Amino acid sequence: MQITSRLTVAAHTLAVIEYFKDKNKTTSDFIASSVGVNPVVIRRILLQLKDAGFIDVARGSGGATLKKRPEEITLLDIYRAVDCVEEGALFHFHENPNPDCPVGSRIHAALDGYLLQAQQAMENSLNSVTLRDVLNHFSA
Repeated sequence: MQITSRLTVAAHTLAVIEYFKDKNKTTSDFIASSVGVNPVVIRRILLQLKDAGFIDVARGSGGATLKKRPEEITLLDIYRAVDCVEEGALFHFHENPNPDCPVGSRIHAALDGYLLQAQQAMENSLNSVTLRDVLNHFSA
């Protein structure tokens, strides 16, 4: 199992918007050609990024632009904008452990704290990386 690709698609999208801001109109078709997905996927991501206040999208084929500076957007911000994971809910717990089993009846309590710590560690790591850090990997 993997976490969805929405975070990586959204980060890629924002990187394209910033990298090409003075070179090309960053339309959904243009972004999709870089990301390697259908433009419909990009349009959904763009709506989520717009709702989060990260971008403006011009009507028609005007393209997208960043509303915030790249150093003001963290990977955690992007993750929260597109992945819709509630606090403490990254890991989905299986629905029906056997309440009559000594393991099944206590597995939730045994794992919950560890899973919450793992989610918090991941979120702390994502919060320490900005879009500027990502963009620093590309030469102009």
